[in-house]
Amino acid sequence: MHTVGRFAPSTEEAARERYEALGPAAQTVVREVATAMEFDKPEYDERVTSTVVERARNALFASELEVSVGQREEFDDWQAEQPEYEIHVIGNENVPQVTWHAAPFSEQAVAATFANEERAAVETLRRQAFGRLYRDLVE
Repeated sequence: MHTVGRFAPSTEEAARERYEALGPAAQTVVREVATAMEFDKPEYDERVTSTVVERARNALFASELEVSVGQREEFDDWQAEQPEYEIHVIGNENVPQVTWHAAPFSEQAVAATFANEERAAVETLRRQAFGRLYRDLVE
């Protein structure tokens, strides 16, 4: 088993603070992408909305989440140690590997199963984690 990522908020406040701190980075990313796409000022003003910047912030937040990656047995052992957690698992239960993320302040977790594509599973899981565990908290 190993972990990927660097942010595992233990409190709601820590999650909110990190989300807020990512605002300027999201604005910079969007501005640089718009520049690379050669948006002129009118097009930039029309297309780069607060919703676009918010989506960039959501993606940045999710991309930093720390997730565990391991064999099914390792996930099952972890799950057995968290009887109070509500765990939402996506994917096929018959595949050998799982990636998961828990939000201890809510006693909720999400997991995604995978056979070969760890990176894709991790990114899918992060999007699921943001949507299920953090979106209502930070937006």
